[in-house]
Amino acid sequence: MPLTLEVSYFNSYYMKRLADVPYIPTAGADRTAVTTGVVSAGSNATFGSSGLGTPAIGMVVSGAGVSANTKITSVNQTQTVMTFDKDVTLTATAYNFTYAWVGPQVSNPDEDWYIEESRIRGGYNNTSTDYGVKAYIVEEQDAQVRRGSSLIYSGIFNSRTGINQTNQFSVADEITRSVDPISGSIQKLFAEDTNLLIFQERKVNNALIDKDAIFTAEGSAITTSGKLVIGQITPIAGNWGISKDPLSFAVYGYQKYFVDRNRNAVLRLAGGNITEISNYGMIDFFRDQLSAVTSTGVILGAYDNYNQNYVLSIQPNNRYEPDGTAYKTLTFDERSKGWTSFFTYKPDAMFSSQGSFYSAKDESDNSRIFKHYTNQTRNSFYGSTSSSSIQFVFNPSPNNVKTFQTINYEGTNGWEVTSLVSDETGFDSSGGNWINHIDTATGSVRGATAAPLTGNYARIYSYDEGAYTEDNIQYRAGFDRKQNKYMAVIPNNTQTPMPGEVVFGNQTTGIKAYYATVTMKTDATTDPNGLKELFAVSSTFALR
Repeated sequence: MPLTLEVSYFNSYYMKRLADVPYIPTAGADRTAVTTGVVSAGSNATFGSSGLGTPAIGMVVSGAGVSANTKITSVNQTQTVMTFDKDVTLTATAYNFTYAWVGPQVSNPDEDWYIEESRIRGGYNNTSTDYGVKAYIVEEQDAQVRRGSSLIYSGIFNSRTGINQTNQFSVADEITRSVDPISGSIQKLFAEDTNLLIFQERKVNNALIDKDAIFTAEGSAITTSGKLVIGQITPIAGNWGISKDPLSFAVYGYQKYFVDRNRNAVLRLAGGNITEISNYGMIDFFRDQLSAVTSTGVILGAYDNYNQNYVLSIQPNNRYEPDGTAYKTLTFDERSKGWTSFFTYKPDAMFSSQGSFYSAKDESDNSRIFKHYTNQTRNSFYGSTSSSSIQFVFNPSPNNVKTFQTINYEGTNGWEVTSLVSDETGFDSSGGNWINHIDTATGSVRGATAAPLTGNYARIYSYDEGAYTEDNIQYRAGFDRKQNKYMAVIPNNTQTPMPGEVVFGNQTTGIKAYYATVTMKTDATTDPNGLKELFAVSSTFALR
């Protein structure tokens, strides 16, 4: 390219080419509205999936019921649900989406040049400058690089002195630190005193902050102050990580809890050691539940400062949509070293503050925060109430077959038995079919009026629900009370006799078993919102 430059004195000049002009799209889009009526700013509006072009954030929408310069503020992956920065009134017609600018910038290789003097102030024999480092010079081979297993830190921030260098990343300093990429990407960082915990998908590391470690001839570490912001990184023993569930992390004191979904494990990090707390009687449960979490599911964790529990909510399908009974919310107690209870609420988020426990729940597109342990109605979460239940096993004299005759409990009024089932005998051939025999017992079924026992048994009634009057005499069909202890006879509801069995089912009482699995539940009528306590459950039995 020829260039003629007239100068009045001897000088030198640099001819510089402009950086490549980025491409700015101009193609618009159109979609037909599905949502009709008034849609407020920030609310979701649904459009059809067919149409020209692709709607994107920043586009201006035009059409019936839309004011000028109304722009898209968010759009989902299928380009069917959008939000706008202004209120709109939509009708079932087509709407156009265009960019606010008229056209793209045009790159001209013959004209995209400029002249710059090479001497300070253009003075004769003044100091000549070189290209040097120019912040506004764009690399012609620029490309974004994602380093999921590396850390980078900026300059310091000090609110007291007004120093804010958080946007400074000096390439002259060593400001990056990397962990082993074979252990996956970094999912969670947690600063503890002068150490930094780095949670990868398959590993947990400990990094020193503002100090480094040197080693003696014997191999002992000596921690010293250093210029490194992030010092030596040391892996914590054990092939455990946080998978891709950083929301499962919770901390209380020196104890950290998290979930490794890839290994179907719930873990606790304390004192530099990782313990698998899912082994405390819940191996099969967590294996089944964690492996069922889909790509749209989530695992939430928080520490309940009020009750001193780690709360874990496993939501396998969708965090913000109803899951039915698919979700599991449960707690771990350090004092009993076990998982103490399941809960009937599915939170969107959980946290503790000032000694209280809170959870958030989205209701009709409005997220609300609920404070726990303040509602006078027990077992009530987000406006829904359910009964408490507990399942346990009777297994005295485990080597002997027994007849369980009665069930007794110490506690408050209002408990009933909804299931009492023996162990399985194993499959026997019967008429070409294989039958697995069990003995089962539940309570009696009664009509609205007092009547003799008829039909099969449904459950062992609570003290109040089982009360009935016959010939002006009150009887109890379920639990009866004596000296603050509740007792009931175990009926037999077995429908199929075992080979050689003559008397069975409701012709007898008690169930035969090595062990029996029992489910007790609070009833629906006895002081519904009151306190229900259960201290101990026992059974009288006879060896066979």
